[in-house]
Amino acid sequence: MINIILCGGSGTRLWPLSRTLMPKQFVKLFDGQSLFQLTIKRNSQLCNEQFIVSNSEQYFLALDQLEELNSLHNRYLLEPIGRNTAPAIALACMALDPNEVVLVTPSDHLIKDQIAYENAVNRAIVLAEKGFLVTFGIQPIFAEIGFGYIEANGEEVKAFHEKPDSITAEAYIKAGNYYWNSGMFCFKAGTFLEELEIYSPEIFLTCKKAYEHAKYDGMIRIHHEDMLVIPEDSIDYAVMEKSQKVKVIPSDIGWSDVGSFDALSNELSNDEANNFILSHKHVSLIDVQDLIVIDTEDALLISQKGSSQKVKEIVGCLKKENIELTKTHATVHRPWGTYSVLEDKPGYKIKKIIVKPGKRLSLQKHFHRNEHWIVVSGTATVSVEDKSYMVRENESTYIRAGEIHRLENQGKIPIVLIEAQVGSYTGEDDIVRIEDDFKRENI
Repeated sequence: MINIILCGGSGTRLWPLSRTLMPKQFVKLFDGQSLFQLTIKRNSQLCNEQFIVSNSEQYFLALDQLEELNSLHNRYLLEPIGRNTAPAIALACMALDPNEVVLVTPSDHLIKDQIAYENAVNRAIVLAEKGFLVTFGIQPIFAEIGFGYIEANGEEVKAFHEKPDSITAEAYIKAGNYYWNSGMFCFKAGTFLEELEIYSPEIFLTCKKAYEHAKYDGMIRIHHEDMLVIPEDSIDYAVMEKSQKVKVIPSDIGWSDVGSFDALSNELSNDEANNFILSHKHVSLIDVQDLIVIDTEDALLISQKGSSQKVKEIVGCLKKENIELTKTHATVHRPWGTYSVLEDKPGYKIKKIIVKPGKRLSLQKHFHRNEHWIVVSGTATVSVEDKSYMVRENESTYIRAGEIHRLENQGKIPIVLIEAQVGSYTGEDDIVRIEDDFKRENI
């Protein structure tokens, strides 16, 4: 069985902890591990291979965290833009043998009861082998209005229901045969594609065309123009709510989608006044209770418990004012290492850059800024136009606007350097990539 892991999504309800370029599934919150890593570990006991569906930015985050787990032999499919779960799953299934049983899981869910989870998956495999599309219904523990529900009679699905209001949710709980829709699935790859072709033929045909045009270079890369024409839809709307081959496994597996700070606070420790605090510095609270306090290097969120679902509204407002706060942390992860913005003022920007051994930045140029590099540790190989030279610890170099240049670490230890950008515009989109080891396009 192959585990298709869906790595899309930006986790906006967990801002400022979660950002577009460092979404919640990669934030290490659970004993130094991320939800993505926990997903890999949990399903590697059931599946003999992982098939990771991601965008190009999150792919490198996944790769770094897989290396930490020594999980190196995986399949990858990269989407240039997201089109929801139905196309993502379809494109992955098109790369598999039609008789291959797949377990489709999000990368950002928490499951605490491994034994119950394995029992549920093993039952799903039996049904999948018989030609059914299997979903997992979570035994609800309260009247949640943020989830869709599955109405069932044993393993028979009676109906899928949209997110309810509070009165309806209470009625679902009292009825006893309604389950939270987990977003996890099990089926044969061919069975899913057959049902997709019947019930959502446009998605099937456009995905088929995109897959046939895809680029293969150790992974499957879908072209942007092909992805753009695929209709955007979830697997539930596209197939599961229409197919006659659907079964549900009622599951009590200690599941959480960790979709809000209220949900996260239930999994991590709170103080004596039931305040939930995440911060790298000491935070003292006086005469307050039931608060959520999330403190990062560049943003502070304070919310009353029970209101953290409204964080998404804050993110919407911030996108209109300062999109970088929703997109990146002060420290940004790149496939070659990281950079941290130390100061950003009109006319200049100062960064700390760390380049991993054996990695190099893209061959590039800028139109509006000059760059001064000061090496703090390690030895940098610098190429500027047709010249190449070494810059050692406590040495510096200068690149003029318009000059083609590259920074490379040929050594055994990380390079740490300070970059001072000076110019009329220092935005991250002032870059032209001429050559890139990681096949990234211009920002």
